[in-house]
Amino acid sequence: MIVMEERVLSMICVGCPVGCDLKVTVRDKELLSVEGNACPRAVQFARTEISSPVRVFATTVRVSGGRLPVCPVRSRGPVPKDRLFDISREVARLVIPAPVTIGQVILADACGSGVDIIATRDLEAGKASF
Repeated sequence: MIVMEERVLSMICVGCPVGCDLKVTVRDKELLSVEGNACPRAVQFARTEISSPVRVFATTVRVSGGRLPVCPVRSRGPVPKDRLFDISREVARLVIPAPVTIGQVILADACGSGVDIIATRDLEAGKASF
């Protein structure tokens, strides 16, 4: 019989603006308890964090013919944490033409995650002003 050892993990909850310091007790990927939370969202955050962690991806993408050389982008929703480096490498290869509009899809279904990478600002075409 294999007995899994209990572990206590420390994490900061990002389920709400408070940012509680959590002590999460787990056995394998089973959530046993959560301490230090000010609201119930922390329990779901901890459960997701130990079973299949996700993050919102944010970076910049290079732009050709724009008033700025780069445009900020982010994922439309959370992506699996283990795909962040793959998505980062894919976005780093991109050069998009100006103009760019806020919400424009820059990379559809980023690395098979089912989540699009979108522009987070408008960027006009024109000579760079930097």
